[in-house]
Amino acid sequence: MAVAEKYKSTLQLVLDEGIDPESGKQIFKLKSFNNVKTDATADQLYTIAQAVAGLQERPLYSIERDDSFEIQG
Repeated sequence: MAVAEKYKSTLQLVLDEGIDPESGKQIFKLKSFNNVKTDATADQLYTIAQAVAGLQERPLYSIERDDSFEIQG
């Protein structure tokens, strides 16, 4: 039976950069934080993201978590 083991997590803040005047599309900037504990809960990451977002010049659009898994058979 194959087993998936989480080995890396990244927290990403998606910041609103505004509207592109030429295309009219919204622009986003990503701020990534590596070495997030793989067992951190969504509540813990949300709290941290809200605190860090308060230090940014741009408004927070969304919070994302990117997990990487290694699958072994």
